[in-house]
Amino acid sequence: MNGQNTTNTQVIGFYKETERPNVSDVLHMVYDALVEKGYNPIYQITGYIMSGDPTYITSHRNARSLIMKVERDEILEELVANYIDTKIKK
Repeated sequence: MNGQNTTNTQVIGFYKETERPNVSDVLHMVYDALVEKGYNPIYQITGYIMSGDPTYITSHRNARSLIMKVERDEILEELVANYIDTKIKK
């Protein structure tokens, strides 16, 4: 060991909590932009989450820039939480 404390998790944040984009809002805006351009939003968002390739998301209405402001794991967490809340917990 190099003398570092290994019992605590280090947290790195790029946004102040008030500046952090709301994942739900971002997904809603990206969804709307994809639908407007005629894309299947489920396929496109899934492709982005799985690959990290932002070209799955249209640049229409700044959707690509918006989705890149949130972490993919945060998007997945939001989607799973929503699924559990609406389909399992009922």
